[in-house]
Amino acid sequence: MSIHVIKPGMHSLFQDLGRSGYQRYGVPVNGAMDERAHRTANLLVGNAPHMATLEITLMGPTLRFDVSTTIAISGADLSPMVDGAPISMDRAVDLPAGATLSFGPRRSGVRAYLAVHGGYDIPLVMGSSSTNIRAGLGGFDGKPLRKNDCVALKAPGKAARAGIAPVFSNALIARDDAPIRVIPGREWSQFTEASRQSLLEGEYVITPQSDRMGYRLSGPPLNLSTPKEMLSETVTFGTIQVPTDGMPIILMADRGTSGGYPRIANVIAVDLPRLAQRMPGEAICFDCVTLAQAHTLAIEQAQTLRKPLF
Repeated sequence: MSIHVIKPGMHSLFQDLGRSGYQRYGVPVNGAMDERAHRTANLLVGNAPHMATLEITLMGPTLRFDVSTTIAISGADLSPMVDGAPISMDRAVDLPAGATLSFGPRRSGVRAYLAVHGGYDIPLVMGSSSTNIRAGLGGFDGKPLRKNDCVALKAPGKAARAGIAPVFSNALIARDDAPIRVIPGREWSQFTEASRQSLLEGEYVITPQSDRMGYRLSGPPLNLSTPKEMLSETVTFGTIQVPTDGMPIILMADRGTSGGYPRIANVIAVDLPRLAQRMPGEAICFDCVTLAQAHTLAIEQAQTLRKPLF
């Protein structure tokens, strides 16, 4: 009961909801970059939200299944195919034993999430299956998939009924060119008025130096009203830090546990998936919302993900 890796793809990693509870020891959370797509894929095949999915970046792998099972793919559309025939995104798909899953050209997004009914049989490290490449732990031997890897499955089989993905409102999934919504950060008021205006009215480009740890942006520089020496403090997924060069960095899933740069803003939870599907060279802009608005949207997303699919 396993999956054989014929081609590993560009950067295929096992991720779940993250390694929480160990940040005080300096252990990063990691986890899926697009949690909404991760949860949707698991939901479609009847898995619990915390179970690992395979996070596939830009160029998908070629995988052969030696047992019949049910899969679902959510997130980026990387032209998935089974035995050369296109399959639908955001739907449960039954695979016969011996089927080969492959991917073609990228149509949209950056990261796709592959869930298998019953889950992958990979060990937990500090309560999580998430891959931490820098530390070489979690996932499949702490590394991206490699050619000829053989990934065991947990009691796979076909889901009782095939479902389609939950429908998210326009408030949760805005159009592609809509601003990324943020709330003010702890040092928001310590930036110049011109810098705060630049963040909300300017345009920033994701640079090639961006990765799962953080998105480095290029655009109008952001400056403090008065230079400030800071102690390292807690940061989170979506924190926008500003180093001394004035170019903001958005901390992502593989962020460290603390940071010493001023925090001008934080991306709200429901827009992190949108950000995770953007790639270097793409431009983004920001809009400020209230904490109450961010909470309302987060609650709406959680309720949508709990609705029955069948």
